[in-house]
Amino acid sequence: MYLVTVLGNLLIILATISDSHLHTPMYFFLSNLSFVDIRFTSTTIPKMLVNIQTQSKAITYEGYITQLCFFLIFVEVDNFLLTVMACDRYVAICHPLHYTAIMNPQLCGLMILVCWILSLLHALIQSLMVLSLSFSTHLEIPHFFCELNQVVQLACSDTLISDLVRYFVLYLSSGATHSPHSSATVSVMYTVVTPMLNPFIYSLRNKDVKRALRRLFGRK
Repeated sequence: MYLVTVLGNLLIILATISDSHLHTPMYFFLSNLSFVDIRFTSTTIPKMLVNIQTQSKAITYEGYITQLCFFLIFVEVDNFLLTVMACDRYVAICHPLHYTAIMNPQLCGLMILVCWILSLLHALIQSLMVLSLSFSTHLEIPHFFCELNQVVQLACSDTLISDLVRYFVLYLSSGATHSPHSSATVSVMYTVVTPMLNPFIYSLRNKDVKRALRRLFGRK
């Protein structure tokens, strides 16, 4: 599934770059989404595969903070990009005659930049909140990666400020406490399954993308 995710999203990026007919705002956002999906899954899945292969589930504190920070960055960029894509389609449907003027390259670039800035700020705030917490020497996380909610619940120090910050930014999970099994199942869906399906849902069923892929591989 990880290989399908990487290869599928990589094909979308290559097709968008190679075909001038796909140099439009919609495919510009789609290629950015594909890039983020590759990075998103690469923050958690390779480590999980290594753990399975070596039968070792250990991760250092530095490795945990690194994984958490990059995971938060890419998951938030992914969410913001989906919002931007929805706005793009709204303009295309409701204001077709003004679409080119509204969704100009400058605005598209600015929207992508804002997505990254907001995601970086979010990841920085959440990471700093976790760094302020105290943990025991050996911590067992009931998850396949360093999921923020699961880790914060195991902190030895007061987590009130961290909880308030997480709820204020509408974190991925709700405020209710979930069992580790159900939380892990939901996480598999949005960290593995969704990024794998995105290329098929948004692009590979599109005639323009199919034509670009045929040109990319030299088929007339």
